[in-house]
Amino acid sequence: MMQLTTLLLRENLTPRLLWDNVKEVVEPDTNGYIIFDDSVLDKRYSEEIEIVRRQYSGNEHGVLKGIGVVSCVYVNPTIQRFWVIDYRIFNPDVDGKTKIDHVKDMLQNLVYHKLLPFDTVLMDTWYAVQSLMLYIDSLEKIYYCPLKNNRLVDDTSAKEKYKRIELLEWSPEELECGKIIKIKGFPAQKKVKLFRVTVSTNRTDYIATNDLSQSSTDVVLSCV
Repeated sequence: MMQLTTLLLRENLTPRLLWDNVKEVVEPDTNGYIIFDDSVLDKRYSEEIEIVRRQYSGNEHGVLKGIGVVSCVYVNPTIQRFWVIDYRIFNPDVDGKTKIDHVKDMLQNLVYHKLLPFDTVLMDTWYAVQSLMLYIDSLEKIYYCPLKNNRLVDDTSAKEKYKRIELLEWSPEELECGKIIKIKGFPAQKKVKLFRVTVSTNRTDYIATNDLSQSSTDVVLSCV
């Protein structure tokens, strides 16, 4: 994805030009899904590029000087192909927009202008915030996103206080099928389903979805 991001900027493709170039080759799928990817192009030695700023890089696991790019990728799961269909430069000093704002803008453009069919949005922990999750709800789309281990949630229907996700207890059935939780700060009746997913021997993720009918941890694992 980093190579694609570099190409976008090197070729000076604006979001509109990118879409004009790719829209004829995208193969739509009613079960398509959208991935929002966050990249930082390393420009730690640059001094004169205005859009360079200090920001967190997941690849570097730290803060560096670079150009932040939020990309929107369309995936056709039937034929296992994907296309970058939109992107935004993170430059809040100029446009005042957060990365969440950019994702909302791209979603709105996708639903009301590009008109590509899709039913699911996949996104990273960075985007697992109330405003965006509820916005995807309002579009009647499904989302899957990991939550941080220290996120406060309740799985007792308000019988107990909120606790950190990593402190939740899991029955064998919940490990297989997930559990219904409420995230602190969300509307009273807004619940999500949480899955505990073992990604590797030293990594466990907690994946939230608004698809309360989802009942397979294995399916969720394929979304990670």
